[in-house]
Amino acid sequence: MMLKQTAKKTFLGLRSSTAGRRFYHENVIDHFENPRNVGSFKRDDPDVGTGLVGSPACGDLMTLQIKVDESGHITDSRFKTFGCGAAIAASSVASEWIKGKTVSEVMTIKNAMLAEDAIKSAVQNYKEKKAIADASVA
Repeated sequence: MMLKQTAKKTFLGLRSSTAGRRFYHENVIDHFENPRNVGSFKRDDPDVGTGLVGSPACGDLMTLQIKVDESGHITDSRFKTFGCGAAIAASSVASEWIKGKTVSEVMTIKNAMLAEDAIKSAVQNYKEKKAIADASVA
């Protein structure tokens, strides 16, 4: 079993084959092996913002969804990522980071590569849907 896990990690690029050193921190490996918040919400829910981004350079594709309450706090998040182990782990970490924060706070997240773009896209989608919903009420 241990050999199978080591082979899987080496194949996915999560471990180096030279001298048994790791390329990634244990937390990154943990988020890859045990991703949090995988899944999706209903896209037509007015409290849900959806961001779909991709990286042509490395072939990663990420969908990130946020659920926002009336006070503007992100109460939940879900993601689906197609790509390398690092992209999956980054998506999982980002989905955890944004919970409990306001939509304004998450817009300040920087240097999270694909996740940063997905967060901004999801917030923009949420704001657009909210503006439409608010206009139809008025």
